[in-house]
Amino acid sequence: MEALQPAPQHIPAMLTRALSAGIQASYVLMDTWFTQPPLIRAIVEQGLDVIGMIKATNQRYVIDGQLLSLKQLYRCAQLAGQKNGVLRSIHTVMANGVPVKVIFVQNRNKKSEWLAILSTDCTLSDQEIVRIYGMRWDIEGFFKTTQSLLRLQKEFQGRSYDLLISHTTIVFSRYIVLSWQNRCNTDDRTLGGFFYELCDEIQDLDWAVALQQLVELLQDTLKKTNSRIKTMIESQLQQWIASLPAYIKAYLPISFCES
Repeated sequence: MEALQPAPQHIPAMLTRALSAGIQASYVLMDTWFTQPPLIRAIVEQGLDVIGMIKATNQRYVIDGQLLSLKQLYRCAQLAGQKNGVLRSIHTVMANGVPVKVIFVQNRNKKSEWLAILSTDCTLSDQEIVRIYGMRWDIEGFFKTTQSLLRLQKEFQGRSYDLLISHTTIVFSRYIVLSWQNRCNTDDRTLGGFFYELCDEIQDLDWAVALQQLVELLQDTLKKTNSRIKTMIESQLQQWIASLPAYIKAYLPISFCES
């Protein structure tokens, strides 16, 4: 019976199965075909937020007790200074009671028009909403590649459900392998946000601090060695320190230089 029902009606059940399988997510991204008030409410009730593009339909938004269309909402929205293509943004409530934030961005294909993006996470900035929604275009590229190059829906045809699942799995597996090889051979970026997280956690040390820490580490290590090895290492270090320029010696721990 699922084949006879509209696609939006399947999404809540599909999300439930995905979450039950251990898949973690914060946002559900969708285009204008799926950003319908009943579906948005059903997804929010599952504990997920929705970010999706919306178009001018009969859908209404509440501002000061009045029900406004999307075009009327645009006129009420505050100017955003056109940062990263964002024209305006506004906090509102859908007619079904779901609080949302709507931002209006410039249409790249037609500068005189705007596009609207809705987010049920009202804490996000305008730029963050645009950034997260932009991830959906990777999915569009994925579908285009699987259909045009990997022959999804063309290589095999049949009415068997098992055949369809097997064929789709094989095509997706091909895409995963090709993407992995492309990443290894052509993409010099680090994995995900790992590089930026390290940059936030680790501060660059100047050479003076690094030199002090190195000498202090050697001091701690010498305390754990026997006297003969300790005397030999200290002698070598004293000779090395004696050969250093005076401005470098000034940064070394005095206690070690005098030992």
